[in-house]
Amino acid sequence: MLSAKSQKRDAASLLIKGGHLIDPAAKINAPMDVLLHDGRVAEVAPPNEIRGRAEEKFDARGLIVAPGFIDLHVHLREPGQSYKETIATGTAAAAAGGFTSVCTMPNTSPVVDSAEWIAWIRHPERGAVVNVFPIGAATNASLMLCRC
Repeated sequence: MLSAKSQKRDAASLLIKGGHLIDPAAKINAPMDVLLHDGRVAEVAPPNEIRGRAEEKFDARGLIVAPGFIDLHVHLREPGQSYKETIATGTAAAAAGGFTSVCTMPNTSPVVDSAEWIAWIRHPERGAVVNVFPIGAATNASLMLCRC
């Protein structure tokens, strides 16, 4: 009989089998199986050598398995042009492409040029499904008064 803690752990576990793992930090570029518990890597081993258990299995044969990518230059169009794209839709597309984090450019309308706009972008109600790291403008519009 499994304990409640063990059942919870197994319910949030996934075994990625048969993929080709590319992990520069661990210097791995080979076929490997990867066991995840609660969204974190619990074990990495050559095919069929994982010791742990998982409730779910994913057949990754023919696929590349890698750490999440980070896009350092994205244009999410919010604030100001949500009819083109929202933070929610842009980050959903990023996630579908394997990205876990994006750095969004400030050239929106209005320009992201204050701590308030940064907070607005990062607010949970924007619906981001990956990490969003806003890049603020180097200047603030209120400081750009010309006395020519």
